[in-house]
Amino acid sequence: MVKGVSRRVIVVKSPDPRLFEEAIFIVKEEAFCGRGVSAEQVLQEARSVAKGYVKRNTPFMRWLRRIPIPAYLAMGALMATACWSFALYLC
Repeated sequence: MVKGVSRRVIVVKSPDPRLFEEAIFIVKEEAFCGRGVSAEQVLQEARSVAKGYVKRNTPFMRWLRRIPIPAYLAMGALMATACWSFALYLC
């Protein structure tokens, strides 16, 4: 609980209401003092953070994060081999 202190907050509506309704960002007082940052830039940053959170926490992205790194390397090597084989076949 905060007493006697005013805070600047930004409330952003959720891009996907299945995860959360709105996000509340508490803005530092120094954000607007002498740094050349406009209120619109701060608002855009808050929106992009909220969208990034939603993207990272969708079921598909959670599934992708479970795949181990060696599997990605193997898939990449397989795709590169297939591309080279196809290119040599065309020549």
